[in-house]
Amino acid sequence: MNKFKIRKSIFLLILTGIICGSFLFWVSQQYTVPILDYHSFEDIEWSPTVTSENFSRQLEYIKKKGYDVITLDELVEGIRSGRRFKKNKVVITIDDGYSDNFKYAYPALKKFGFPATVFIIAAFIGEDPDYLTWDEVKVMANDGISFGSHTVNHLCLENVLDDEVLEEEIAGSKKLIERKLGKPVDYFCYPVGAFTEKAKKVVIESGYKAALTTNRGLAKLNKDLYELRRIKVTNSDTHKPFGFWIKLSGYYNIFRSTKKGSSVYENIDYYHLESEIE
Repeated sequence: MNKFKIRKSIFLLILTGIICGSFLFWVSQQYTVPILDYHSFEDIEWSPTVTSENFSRQLEYIKKKGYDVITLDELVEGIRSGRRFKKNKVVITIDDGYSDNFKYAYPALKKFGFPATVFIIAAFIGEDPDYLTWDEVKVMANDGISFGSHTVNHLCLENVLDDEVLEEEIAGSKKLIERKLGKPVDYFCYPVGAFTEKAKKVVIESGYKAALTTNRGLAKLNKDLYELRRIKVTNSDTHKPFGFWIKLSGYYNIFRSTKKGSSVYENIDYYHLESEIE
């Protein structure tokens, strides 16, 4: 090999090293605290369901691997203040407020000492036997679990054109839950992750500190407090440690597709829709 070929090889190696190093540095700057998204814990055939046994296994994994489960409050205040979080944080959220949250999720969270935020559909609580009662919500609220709003009736907000209905679903749900609990409700969760700029504006004007979605919106690094993207956890994650680790890594959002939402979603069959959001 002549000197020219040797120099060329060295140059290519250096260039490759610079490119790889630059990419790794870029990736390291994309860290976001993962916000896990759970729903039901009954053993049923529905994508967002994580059985009680597997939920406990996932929490045990989080504990054993040394992750620090922080409150949604701590995350939001940190984002607001420009804090750089260490790369071992995680937030746990649960949507809808099913009755199995009290039966299965609450005892498991308590066992491991983990905080969580449950987003409840205000009109369903205490009215539908598949959902929590207000007494159960109060017990949990007094024992490390915080509650946010998931609207009054779980309407897909992209399809709500009436300003009064939009106001009731967003601001009205906040007032209803606060009245029942006697505590402030600071966080909102868009049903099926869907929102419009108008809905987002109402959320802000209603006094919420932040709002959460799924993989909708463009804020992959979660710098927009009213478009916080979460990571859906599934039953299969229990048996795929590498996949679950990726979701907990803080870099999962970089590689996820972005869904802006669409008016094709009707206010029906939410459960199937939610399973398709990811």
